[in-house]
Amino acid sequence: MKDWDDIRRWRKERRAALIERRVAAREARSGWNETIQDKLARRLPDLRRMLIGFYWPFKGEFDARPLVRSLREQGARLALPVVIEKGAPLVFREWWPGKKLTPGVWNIPVPAEGEPVTPDALLVPLVGFDEKGYRLGYGGGFYDRTLAAITAATGAKPLAVGVGFELSRLETIYPQPHDVPMDLVVTEARFDRVTPEGLAPLPEGGGDPSSEAGETTLTAR
Repeated sequence: MKDWDDIRRWRKERRAALIERRVAAREARSGWNETIQDKLARRLPDLRRMLIGFYWPFKGEFDARPLVRSLREQGARLALPVVIEKGAPLVFREWWPGKKLTPGVWNIPVPAEGEPVTPDALLVPLVGFDEKGYRLGYGGGFYDRTLAAITAATGAKPLAVGVGFELSRLETIYPQPHDVPMDLVVTEARFDRVTPEGLAPLPEGGGDPSSEAGETTLTAR
């Protein structure tokens, strides 16, 4: 499939089917959430020293809130994304339990105020994902633009951790030049590093996804 119009139609159809499948898996999601939370806390301990961009769960997404609250108690800072305008990168505003939220796009809660911050790591929701670590999102391209913009502005890409469920795995999303791959993809069944050859299991104990040796420490920017 090479024509972009065909790919967009295919993505729209797959997106709708995957969201429907995820929402329908209501009884299983609680256990999957706990498994993913445990993996992230245990295998990426350096997150507790980072400014973490996360998201408020929507339509059955992995719920990172218990994890990030725990990480905050250990020293992490947290930020939520805000859509400022269509076709623009996301803006992240710092958040902590009790900070005022207001309905944003699709009525997803966002911080009502605050200066923009630049996360060291992003927990990125996966509607779908493929064997090369590319993400199928909601079609707005916000995370692709955000990762590209932060990299251009700072010279360093935030650690992009795609989180989702195995039912969202695809052979390919037919990636385009504007698509930005994840660094890690974490599901209830696997904990993968994204390599030029595709997804590969990350050694137990964590690892730096930018290191060919798979060292055991993640480094914030």
